[in-house]
Parts: sequence; structure tokens; C-alpha cells
Amino acid sequence: MSFINYKDPEVTHDTLFDGELVCLQHKNGYRFSIDSVILAHFIRPDKGDILLDLGSGCGIISLIMGYRWKDILESITGVEKQSSLVTLAKRSIAMNGFDELCQVIKGDVKTLFQTVDRESFTKVICNPPFYQSGTGRINKNREALLARHQISATLADFISAAAAAVKNRGATYFIYPARGLGDLLLLSKKHRLEPKKIMFVYSYPQPAKSAELVLVKCLKNGGNGVDVMAPFYVYNEKNGAYSTEMASYYAR
Repeated sequence: MSFINYKDPEVTHDTLFDGELVCLQHKNGYRFSIDSVILAHFIRPDKGDILLDLGSGCGIISLIMGYRWKDILESITGVEKQSSLVTLAKRSIAMNGFDELCQVIKGDVKTLFQTVDRESFTKVICNPPFYQSGTGRINKNREALLARHQISATLADFISAAAAAVKNRGATYFIYPARGLGDLLLLSKKHRLEPKKIMFVYSYPQPAKSAELVLVKCLKNGGNGVDVMAPFYVYNEKNGAYSTEMASYYAR
């Protein structure tokens, strides 16, 4: 794959999969973290899927899904509020040759259906801002601040939008701090998103350590019953190397 060369001193060219995928990121703005990589690999799409990446940031989840599953997906649409990130994601899509598969639209989860149609996606992927307004470490960079904190939209806004965007019996996928699982499940069920799979993410195997993150798959108007999956460990041990499964998420 030959990449288009964009030269911008404020943008880094970061690669995954032994250099086969490039993601542009602002040096001093929002930069994706490991949670996006984990969420992108939690999903197993079906042939002909129409995906929505809600709050897509720099487009990393759409890019990973395109790289892994381009042969079976029909389309991937990213929706992002910040114009600077929309521009960056569009450039990354072009660089990776995904123009026919992926698109990124400037839009707000609160007014999502001014941008896309209701119940028009088979699966919705969402890595919402983790921190409520006024909590967590406050980033001085506004782009990063809006991406990480629930300032312009709350968790409830993201779940409501995801539920309305996905088709009946379609799936939604979320990653969120494990301590916020109660809110995530309560809001999901309120919007007829029935939890079907839950996986807790730990830094490394240590019984006394609490889970850091949780992955949740829901089915719109799904039946009762949830599968609590085996835990996922990012590292083999404290200050150690990636676990075998985590390392595979970066492999070609």
C-alpha cells in the first residue's frame, strides 16, 4: 500500500500492524489510547455490515475496522463533532486507501439525526468520553479535553444516539471505565439495548487489582441473558510486556 504524503509539523504519522496502517494525530491534541485498539478488536462484524463509529476522534477505530475487515464490510461512517479531528480522520482515510469504504462526517451526538438516518446501521461502536465534567485530570488542550471529558455530551447522550441509530436487533459496542458499568447498563436498558456480552479489562493478572475498563455488547430489543467473558489482560505482569492477546491486536 502506498501512502499519500501529508507534511505538517503539528501532525504525527503513527503506524500500526508493522506499518501497514497509518493514523495521523495532532502532536498536542487528542491522541488515541489503547482503549480504542481494544474496542476495535472486541467486534466481530458480519458480511455486509454498515458500521457507525460514534464520536470517532482521529478515526482510529474506523481505520482498524477497515484494515481488519475491509473485505466483508459494506461501509463505515464516523461522526465527530470537532472539525480539527474530522479533517485529520479524512486525511488518514485517504492515506490508507479507504475512501470507498470509510467516511467521516462532522456531527453532534445530540443532533445526530440531522446528519444520519435513524436505524440505518447494523452495528454502532462507541468509545465515549470517560470523565464527567469537572472530574479526572483536566487537559489544557481543548481538543483533548472535549474528547476525554463529558463536556459537550454525556454518556446518556451517546447511548441514546447509539440506540436510535442502530437497526432493530442490531448491536452496539461500548468501552467505559469499569467503575461506571452500573450507569452504562442502566442507560442501555432504558433505551432497549439489552446487554449480551461483558468483558472486564485488567492491567495485568493480579487478584487484588480491580478492573480498569469494561467492554459491553448490547442487542437492540434483545432477549434476556448475558455472557460474562473471560477477563482481558493488557500486560503479562506489572511493568511487563503486552499479553499475548494484546500483542496480537497490533499484529498484521
